Amino acid sequence: MSEHTPLLDLSTQASGDALELGQYAQRAYLEYALSVVKGRALPDVADGMKPVQRRILYAMERMGLSYSGPNNNTAAKPVKSARVVGDVLGRFHPHGDQSAYDALVRMAQDFNQRYPLIDGQGNFGSRDGDGAAAMRYTEARLSKITTLLLDEIDEGTVDFVPNYDGSTQEPSQLPARLPFALLNGASGIAVGLATEIPSHNLREVASACVALLKQPGLSDDELYALIPGPDYPGGGQIISSEQDIRNAYSTGRGSLKVRARWSIEELARGQWQMVVNELPPGVSAQKILEEIEELSNPKVKTGKKALTQEQQQLKATVLSVLDGVRDESSKDAPVRLVIEPKTGKTPQQDLITTLLAHTSLESNASINLTMIGLDGRPVQKSLRQMLQEWVEFRQTTITRRSTHRLEKVQARIHILEGRQIVLLNIDEVIAIIRESDEPKAALIARFDLSDRQAEDILEIRLRQLARLEAIKIEKELNELREEEGKLQDILANPKSLQRLMVKEIEADAKTFADERRTLIQEEKKVTAEIKVPDEPVTVIVSDKGWVRTHKGHGHEAGNFSFKAGDQLWGTFECRTVDQLIVFGTNGRVYSVPVATLPGGRGDGQPINTLIDLEAGSKIASYFAGPVSAQLLISGSGGYGFIAKVESMCARNKGGKGFVTIQDGETLCQPSVIGGTHGSVELPDATHVACLTASGNVLTYALSELKLMTGGRGLQLMKVEDQDALVGAAAYTRSVRITGVGRGGKEREESLEIRSLNAALGKRGAKGKTTGWTFKPTGIFRAE
Repeated sequence: MSEHTPLLDLSTQASGDALELGQYAQRAYLEYALSVVKGRALPDVADGMKPVQRRILYAMERMGLSYSGPNNNTAAKPVKSARVVGDVLGRFHPHGDQSAYDALVRMAQDFNQRYPLIDGQGNFGSRDGDGAAAMRYTEARLSKITTLLLDEIDEGTVDFVPNYDGSTQEPSQLPARLPFALLNGASGIAVGLATEIPSHNLREVASACVALLKQPGLSDDELYALIPGPDYPGGGQIISSEQDIRNAYSTGRGSLKVRARWSIEELARGQWQMVVNELPPGVSAQKILEEIEELSNPKVKTGKKALTQEQQQLKATVLSVLDGVRDESSKDAPVRLVIEPKTGKTPQQDLITTLLAHTSLESNASINLTMIGLDGRPVQKSLRQMLQEWVEFRQTTITRRSTHRLEKVQARIHILEGRQIVLLNIDEVIAIIRESDEPKAALIARFDLSDRQAEDILEIRLRQLARLEAIKIEKELNELREEEGKLQDILANPKSLQRLMVKEIEADAKTFADERRTLIQEEKKVTAEIKVPDEPVTVIVSDKGWVRTHKGHGHEAGNFSFKAGDQLWGTFECRTVDQLIVFGTNGRVYSVPVATLPGGRGDGQPINTLIDLEAGSKIASYFAGPVSAQLLISGSGGYGFIAKVESMCARNKGGKGFVTIQDGETLCQPSVIGGTHGSVELPDATHVACLTASGNVLTYALSELKLMTGGRGLQLMKVEDQDALVGAAAYTRSVRITGVGRGGKEREESLEIRSLNAALGKRGAKGKTTGWTFKPTGIFRAE
């Protein structure tokens, strides 16, 4: 859509038809969205350029700022960037000067562009986020590699369209000789769309294009062997698996884990230092310095009076291995970040692991291959689709170039053939010109010339009638006829076209290719670990959700104090390295490391401040223990499963969906299957006892249940419509039943092995009636 297209067609108003405001707004916003998508934010698959980049390059080429001379080895003299921006704005890009200058600056930054398109003179910014100098101070010219984009611009290869005011024309695409959408990548946000295309190595991309030309049915394995992954300007190391990279390329969307690269420098007296010289994309040395400063000298969070326990633990962990960090980056070393260990005896791996886990030295790099396709539509493409569309574009470009050149060759042959006639009949031609009133018509009639040939003969200079000129004409004609044959062969024979494409791609690759900068080597992602002393602790939970810890085990419950109106919900004897699991009524589970819970005197901290409980949900129950523990999870609908605490842990405060709860059902309190819990060693349970609100009991072997990582589970017990499961307990010898009797009096009953064996049955059965005079509310393991 051109930038001067009106947002609204007023023809409806001219005919007297009213247009509703909603329709107008919808149409106006749609046109605006299309304008942003196609006119600003997304690159074109053909040349990899956004419109502003294309206009800058074309304007600079027309200003004579490109490479020239034999083999394009002579660079033009640079001019002020302000002059370039002014020409771009005046002719092609009716937007703000800063946006055009920002685009020019980005194309000159070698830390942003794998193959910079502009050779900048002056301060064009740094990877640390420093901005470029004002456009009146910097100078620019096109870099050598832009010859691959602009050399064929005047050879009929691409369409030209009117500029914004119709005063001149601009190319709709550039005749790219290689797929720059992959070489330099792109980043942009449109309306409802975004793109994040990483840069790639020129030699690898060229090899893939050649392979697809020679073998269109190239397998995915062969294609990904040629392009194993992105090649970022700043180097680094891709640690994602080969399968993750392939999935991102095949779907057009994904995320790769990228790690910095470093070396260890040995110093005198057994000392050493870690030197980082390559960073992940989008990461600067300044950012790393700020992150390390925040870790070693954290600030109190908003709304808090002091550092959280997690901040204190992280600070202690970092300071135990790190002494200092300094930035020694310079012109000779674009990135040199020196990190000094606490002592020379500090294990190198401890320092490396700590920094990788808590800073951007290891980060994610997105892949989103969204661009404007050959059909003009913004689409997310796979790597294969990108290459295939570019190959198709290049075939069209060479066809148009050959057709354009053939027309020129044939026109020149036509002229030279006319001149041959002149030289063979020079005296007669001169006589006709001297004696005829209409020499042009007379020449056409006498020698059967065309109008163009006759016009050329009349304009010919006398020096071109010499004997040597006839030899030159004959030689040029032979060369042109030979070229004509080649061009006709290219246009008529697809194989000849293919051979020419391959030859040109290989020649360009030989001229501009360089070595890969980014290492691709799979490594395990470093996880953030805070060293916590393994000590016994008791987790105390109140009815109103206040949690805290007391050191050691064996505390008397009567010694715990609570806020007015609150009381004890339960205690868990565990260790500081364990997890507190919180179960929501909606089936979500939340995990909080026990080590981060408040300790000492006081009422503790509300659990709602430690987790982000989903709106409309309440807390159903708690459990604290080791991640290796197994719990029996059940719901009032009679379904349940066995799960490890490890699978319930979530890294974010928002928890994770874990138990599927149907409408009208509730989550029962989980039951521990076995293992060490604090100072108590529970034998592994062998059976399950299920209890309903009506008093039905069913027992069966624990082996009938499955270990799962979430869901609804298997049917534990058949529950009637008016009934509900109040709990399921794993046991070895006995269980404890709680309930409410007459007058709301709390009741408790124990079922020993004989009574439990009497209720043995198959999983999913109805169970046996106990005949109790109180209403059961829960069932728990008694050992």
